[in-house]
Amino acid sequence: MTIRKDLPSIFDDFSEARRNGFMAAKNFKETDRPMIGTFCTFMPQEIPLAIGAATVSLCATSDETIEAAEKDLPRNLCPLIKSSYGFGKTDKCPFFYFSDLVVGETTCDGKRKMFEMMGEFKPVHVMQLPQGPDQQHAHLVWKDEIILLKETIEKQFNVTITEEQIKETISIKNRERKALKEFYELGKLNPPAISGMDILKVLYGSTFKFEKEDTINELTELTARVKEEYVAGKKLESKPRILVTGCPIGGVTDKLVKAIEDNGGVVVFYENCMGAKAIEDLVDESNEDVYDALAEKYLKIGCSCMSPNKARFEMLGRAIDEFQVDAVVEAVLQACHTYAIETATVKDFVNNKKNKPYISVETDYSTSDIGQLNTRMAAFIEML
Repeated sequence: MTIRKDLPSIFDDFSEARRNGFMAAKNFKETDRPMIGTFCTFMPQEIPLAIGAATVSLCATSDETIEAAEKDLPRNLCPLIKSSYGFGKTDKCPFFYFSDLVVGETTCDGKRKMFEMMGEFKPVHVMQLPQGPDQQHAHLVWKDEIILLKETIEKQFNVTITEEQIKETISIKNRERKALKEFYELGKLNPPAISGMDILKVLYGSTFKFEKEDTINELTELTARVKEEYVAGKKLESKPRILVTGCPIGGVTDKLVKAIEDNGGVVVFYENCMGAKAIEDLVDESNEDVYDALAEKYLKIGCSCMSPNKARFEMLGRAIDEFQVDAVVEAVLQACHTYAIETATVKDFVNNKKNKPYISVETDYSTSDIGQLNTRMAAFIEML
């Protein structure tokens, strides 16, 4: 007989997905299937999935290996880049260790140059991302980059990837996106059904689960379970509703979410890479040209590397309205120049276009600023 876990246990299962990653990755590799490490949501997972490979995020989220990385990289570099490189160099990341190929993308100059150095000790393929999404040639360039990725994987693993296989994986990834979207749209419930930390556990943890069908089923069942208990009266206390935007959230940077929720707020929406940014739009399955369809979908991601970055503000505007957001908190990693510069535009949009309070916080992967984060979030939320 299957024992039905309570909701906190289910959320902890997702939270543990990364920590239990070594054995999961080892077990996956023992099935003789490839593992492809990725650094960004711009990488079209449909291509490696077409050969039965697992894709796993390699963006490290702690300062454990930054000291080792700084032997090669500048100290004043973004902590995400240093941490990612450090975990690869020291082999302390099981996902990096088991990855047969690493796929990078040129979302910033720091990562671009870091990938060159990483290529000295690991097979690395870099996708050259165009950063003017409204220009016609950008679509053609990204389509060519996706085809080049397909050819690189074919050569690396001595396989042939057909368009029919890609159509199948497009369907699978779209179903996964729909399941994730239905889950994070629980944040629309008012009063809240679950905490922002529980939402983050699931969004972050799902990226470390390798069997897509299992993940889709788990997400669908979890969403239905939360709705069922909500209807039965299991609800959280009404609190100021916060939207979190900016740099990727996860690992040590959970400290920001904890500071918000420990001081009287509740996070109802994540616009970050780990949240809705890469999930909201589906690949057009009616488009017979699979590479054209993939290029169109992935260039819609509203990353701050894009100029102009219309997609980000369209999503922020919709989310503020649909999730009944009271205020916006932006997370900026130290030395992440594109997000740091864009904070001025985001603040103007939130304050003057949506008439909502806004605050930005600069942080890194250390725990030294937890006290300061608590003080700032307490004052900000008290104002609300």
